[in-house]
Amino acid sequence: MLALYLHWPYCARICPYCDFNVVRDRGRKDEQAALVAAILADLEAHAALTGPRPLASIFFGGGTPSLMDPAALASVIDRARALFPPAGDIEISLEANPTDAEADRFAALADAGVNRLSMGVQALDDASLSFLGRNHSADEARRAVAVAARAFPRLSIDLIYARPGQTVEAWTAELTEALDLGFEHVSPYQLTIEPTTAFGRAVARGVWAPSDEDLAAALYETTQTVLEAAGFEAYEVSNHARGPAARSAHNLHVWRGGDYLGLGPGAHGRLTLDGVRTATVAHRRIADYVAGVAAAAPWSERAALSPAEAAEERILLGLRTVEGAALADLQTLDRSPTHGPLADLLADGFLALSGDRIAATSRGRPVLDGVLKALLA
Repeated sequence: MLALYLHWPYCARICPYCDFNVVRDRGRKDEQAALVAAILADLEAHAALTGPRPLASIFFGGGTPSLMDPAALASVIDRARALFPPAGDIEISLEANPTDAEADRFAALADAGVNRLSMGVQALDDASLSFLGRNHSADEARRAVAVAARAFPRLSIDLIYARPGQTVEAWTAELTEALDLGFEHVSPYQLTIEPTTAFGRAVARGVWAPSDEDLAAALYETTQTVLEAAGFEAYEVSNHARGPAARSAHNLHVWRGGDYLGLGPGAHGRLTLDGVRTATVAHRRIADYVAGVAAAAPWSERAALSPAEAAEERILLGLRTVEGAALADLQTLDRSPTHGPLADLLADGFLALSGDRIAATSRGRPVLDGVLKALLA
């Protein structure tokens, strides 16, 4: 099976914490039309490269793909279904922001074929939303979630915690309020400061400081406690679902090491070509991507992964989930449960072995980066 990720790089504004490949959505109608045409052509070229394979899922990310013309969105979905006929119903996810303007488009997006919406709520108080550079208010977020719940059978929201000055008590109250909105999936992310972003530059100048490690850890534990009590399982480090059916099918496909196409500027893909796991990266600049597709060269990078590199990637992704990673992949890297770093992490309770799989424990998940570093160094 084959999943499809499409990157739509346009945003109404650029958030100060964002380091994704995005541009402002202003005066770019001709460019956007050219990009849609290039994406459709790229989809055709990928189909010729991989041959017929059933479509597993589609994910429109960005950027803000809810700004995409619903007719253009439908054309991509229809072409993908025609080129890679799915075996049955598939998950088609799209990221959106909870502005009133975008909420007005939800019905059209659903008619285009989207059946799962992932909404960037991020916070439920106006001061925090202003700090995060968001262009919606808390009331708009609540209204948009209500509209989305009527338009889409599946709904997920994103929230950001460990914001400056945030306390455990305030986060508990905010998360508890959010649960009343009625979504089935939530992705709570700790605010991460990337050096190339506006926040990164502000922190480097000493304008403000991020939460210290102890407070961030307490906020993480609060997240787990509140969501677990509400019936949400942390099936991945930053993703919680109210039951297995609410999990993101697309993300699970990727985390399990499945093949996926990456279309659009800067999109990453993973394909098995001639029996070899191959990593692809599309040209990052919009004009370069459009020109590259026209020249039958959409990728800035294409690399065949060695068996060890492919195994390491599956381990890095798999250990983020409750399913864990295959012991066989660890053995490919000469990691044994009876000696060496894997044995040490098992003995210390950071990892657990069940059958032929290794998974992070409740002790290991909060410090997973360190666990992976010790395991794979």
